[in-house]
Amino acid sequence: MSAKEDNYSNLSRFFQEEYQALNGFVRSRIGNTTEEQAEDVVQDVALRLFSRSDDLGRINNIAGYVYHAIRNRIVDIRRGKDPDANPEEEFWERLADLAQQVHPEYTEEYPDKLIREMRKAIGALRPEYRDIILAIDFEGYTYREIAAEWGVSPGTLMSRRHRALHILNRKLSRQH
Repeated sequence: MSAKEDNYSNLSRFFQEEYQALNGFVRSRIGNTTEEQAEDVVQDVALRLFSRSDDLGRINNIAGYVYHAIRNRIVDIRRGKDPDANPEEEFWERLADLAQQVHPEYTEEYPDKLIREMRKAIGALRPEYRDIILAIDFEGYTYREIAAEWGVSPGTLMSRRHRALHILNRKLSRQH
């Protein structure tokens, strides 16, 4: 089976099996969201992923790929939709999203202890690592936007973020 057919089949199966969980995930991330609005977000992401499945290489972690796409769509919605969003609430949600990237075995709620440890670990990072994590994962900037502002190539920024996530993973893995 080709990567194209494999991706399409795996995405199709994943969306069929996890549709309700994906809706719940959206509702938990966007306050005051109706079931219909959550479905709109999930369906929008599904449409985008299915339409791009031909252009992608083989997707090894379907769940991670889909949840990451949904998180990105939620960030897009927040940027354009809710200028009065609570910054503190958004911070904790983004921290939880980052915790899931660093510790994917936590799938639903994140223990308060992990969130505190994550916040402390981010604060202890070297400034260039901490800044890229904050810009990408908390402020919702793209690599291209940051590269233009900081005068650093997007590849360098991606490498810094990757190293920062690796450091966070190591620090938090030692504590658990």
